[in-house]
Amino acid sequence: MKALEREPDDRLLIEAAQRHPAQFAELYEQNFGRVYAFFARRVSTREQAQDLTAEVFHQALASLQSFTWQGAPFISWLYGIAANVLSAHWQKVGRDPEQLAEEWDRGGADEIERRAMLAELVEKLPADQGMVILQRFVQQRSIREIALTLSRSEGAVKQLQLRALENLRGEIGRQR
Repeated sequence: MKALEREPDDRLLIEAAQRHPAQFAELYEQNFGRVYAFFARRVSTREQAQDLTAEVFHQALASLQSFTWQGAPFISWLYGIAANVLSAHWQKVGRDPEQLAEEWDRGGADEIERRAMLAELVEKLPADQGMVILQRFVQQRSIREIALTLSRSEGAVKQLQLRALENLRGEIGRQR
């Protein structure tokens, strides 16, 4: 339902970005979590997921002028680019693209949607809680590293993480 609500906004953002490429930043921010989640499940390191995600947005920005609105959510177009980027990646490292398609058929799409929903819920957390969750679980930083980044004690970071996880559990429970 949220995807349907965002379609008119996406269309306006796309048109703005086509006129002024600097406007692409908003599309990037709205869709980064979903594209990153797509790769995070399919590659072995965080760095690979980050690199492949960056490549998707690089290609999307480069070909945005040729994008034509057809009523499908913008993220669908990005997933198409992501699938091509991933296929090229696996060909480069020697993984069989047909095996990738089989894994997708066995539930990859459901996993992507689950991760996308989780990314949206993290965005709704208070800023400090969301920052802790992203740094701890996406960037895989230690409590100590996060504490230094946020200029807080390790205990405070642990409390923020606990509250954030409790909030996420509650939201996930309400959505089921």
